[in-house]
Amino acid sequence: MVMAGLAWTLKAWFALLVRKREQRDELLHMEFRRFLNGLIKIPVQIITTGRHIVYRILGYNQWTAQFLSTFGTIRQLRLA
Repeated sequence: MVMAGLAWTLKAWFALLVRKREQRDELLHMEFRRFLNGLIKIPVQIITTGRHIVYRILGYNQWTAQFLSTFGTIRQLRLA
């Protein structure tokens, strides 16, 4: 039950960090299974080259661009 609560909280916090109001509202009203399949289970190839780790996105859906822009916002919050 605790894990389900944490997962639901992750979805809510991610939705609150989205800049576009329409997509934020859609994420807040989205069921968790749809959130999981649309935003969390993005197929990625992980490549280690020298001292760098490269994430190559293999699949693209309607939420991928929104995920990447929101992830950039989260990184800026972490650095501030």
